[in-house]
Amino acid sequence: MVESGGLNEVVDATIEQSLLGGPRRYTRAQVAELSGVSVERARKLWVALGFTAAANDDEVAFTDADIAAVRTFASLGPVTEADEKSQIAAARTLGQAMARLAEWQADLITREIESRITAGGGDSTPELNVNAVARTIDTLTELQEYAWQRHLAASLVRSIESGSTTRQLLVGFADMVGYTRLSRHLESTELTNLLEAFETALTEAITTHGGWVIKNVGDEVMFAAASVDEGARIALSMNTAIAKAAQTIPDMPQIRVGLAYGEVLTRFGDLYGTVVNVAARLTGVARPGTVLLDDGAAAALTSHREFTLRHLRGVRVKGFSRLGSHVLRPPKH
Repeated sequence: MVESGGLNEVVDATIEQSLLGGPRRYTRAQVAELSGVSVERARKLWVALGFTAAANDDEVAFTDADIAAVRTFASLGPVTEADEKSQIAAARTLGQAMARLAEWQADLITREIESRITAGGGDSTPELNVNAVARTIDTLTELQEYAWQRHLAASLVRSIESGSTTRQLLVGFADMVGYTRLSRHLESTELTNLLEAFETALTEAITTHGGWVIKNVGDEVMFAAASVDEGARIALSMNTAIAKAAQTIPDMPQIRVGLAYGEVLTRFGDLYGTVVNVAARLTGVARPGTVLLDDGAAAALTSHREFTLRHLRGVRVKGFSRLGSHVLRPPKH
């Protein structure tokens, strides 16, 4: 067990040296003045990014890096040309994405600090530990930038092809059957292994067949694909991948998948509209191990002999009095 004093010492030094760009030396009022924005706008941007607001405008809580960030954000053309509401929305989206990434990285870095302090014993100094952790942060930064650039390249291609904030996309949801009941009796390690296997299997199925993950929400994954046939291959591959994962994860439950095709609104990396709602509703009524399609997706698949569909009677779900549904079956070999 690492003593909290040693851990806190390394964490505090690491934060100031590697992450904040120097000591805290400015108030919010000074940040606003030096970055050329109003105090209120600086506060709104700070909170929208997901950071705890300073107790008052005179609290010394900010660094040179904070001033540079506010100044850079204020000068970003596509953002500054929009109204303040849109600016805050952009900051909020960026903050939410980074917050989730940072939570995982913080766990990783904390374990790194603990292992070094434990392994070093009396010969390990805070300075050596801080430098080692700083190198870990530099490595994570490089990997983060690489992954971001690759994702941005792919997203730019999709955005240019559509030329609009609305796109014709296949939207899908996949969730674990009985997850709530299952999670109540699993140990934390078992639940971690289950979720890791679930996310790995589904992400591989999505990316292998040309789709992309929109978001993970607990036991559910939302994804999209440019065409219905790609989405159909993704869904069928998901069930195959989960069945394979169940060979090593005994508690791995089946999944159910819902797919819908049509025009969606793209906003800050998320998707909105009737198509999204239909896909979610179909997922909720799908039987374990099956894939349900809406009328739009089924119609687009009629010319693909690779797939077999079984047409069902319309179903009543929340928000839709009679929703067309079709079961997607694997290709016959």
